[in-house]
Amino acid sequence: MNEDHYFSADPSAPFQRTPVATTVWGLDLELVSGSGVFAQGRLDVGTAVLFRETEPPAGPRILDLGCGYGVIGLACAAVDPTTDVTAVDVNRRALLLAGENAERLGVADRYRALEPDQVPDDAVFDEIWSNPPIRIGKQALHELLLTWLPRMAPDGRAVLVVGKNLGADSLQRWLDEQGYPTERLSSAKGFRVLEVRRAAPGDRQD
Repeated sequence: MNEDHYFSADPSAPFQRTPVATTVWGLDLELVSGSGVFAQGRLDVGTAVLFRETEPPAGPRILDLGCGYGVIGLACAAVDPTTDVTAVDVNRRALLLAGENAERLGVADRYRALEPDQVPDDAVFDEIWSNPPIRIGKQALHELLLTWLPRMAPDGRAVLVVGKNLGADSLQRWLDEQGYPTERLSSAKGFRVLEVRRAAPGDRQD
């Protein structure tokens, strides 16, 4: 199966659900993935690195950007009963699976899987977590990040996992140039875990 299908709103691959069992932040999660959705039947290496190299988020309002079948946002919701998660993806099949997984985990009252234009314009997030879709191309990725990073609360942060060979270091430099100070939290298995902050007023270099 060509994984490019997961960039589509309606993937053409026949829909087949596949179970995924994983342990995240000490929690055992039983989820369902599907054909035409990123990382069918598995926890991809980048997301595994993200979980292993971080502590659970502290902010109550979380955005899972490019949620796929939902594992990042669902883990955030499952680990903290005060967390409210908005999960965003363009792939409607991914959103369906994420919603089903939220029901399965008992967090559907605090987890919403939405298309981007369904997110209220005034929504603000304490933390954004993402294994961003690097393969959509640099320009599209930059547009995606510049759409959602401004939604961070003033003292918020974004946590991203990006493959080193897919441009993690150049992305870090670009984020700095855009006024989003970015620090490398860790590096493992060919991936960087980046923490992105909002610049303090007057700090941005134009």
